[in-house]
Amino acid sequence: MKRIRNQKGAALLETAVTIPLVLAVCVAIFEFGRAYQTWQVLTNAAREGARVSILAETSDAQVTSAVRAYMQSGQLPQYATAGVSVERTVPFGSNTASRITVTYPFNFTVLNPVMKLLNSGATAGKGTTTMTSTALMRNES
Repeated sequence: MKRIRNQKGAALLETAVTIPLVLAVCVAIFEFGRAYQTWQVLTNAAREGARVSILAETSDAQVTSAVRAYMQSGQLPQYATAGVSVERTVPFGSNTASRITVTYPFNFTVLNPVMKLLNSGATAGKGTTTMTSTALMRNES
């Protein structure tokens, strides 16, 4: 009888130790998956901006508008505060190219509270991470 109680206590202790670790791993997988999806939207937005910028008759405002429209359709909540840099005369072999750089503030929304459950002094996921993506395309002749 005494031996069965010890085994139940050991199982409860193992569960109490492993559940927070499994929870932290699951949340980290979701958060980094969300970060990767955001980075993919930024990359495609920069490419869309580069496609618009290589046309001779487009302005920088039209390029910025195209990039932000793509980010909005990609459901990025802070698309309006994203930085868009347009360079139209980047040397590219014997021609010139347009370089579009997009910067976006990304926040880990769930990772920080879960890390605080494990360690009250944790700083993982705290604050804003700036994501950057660049696209370069040759200008039309």
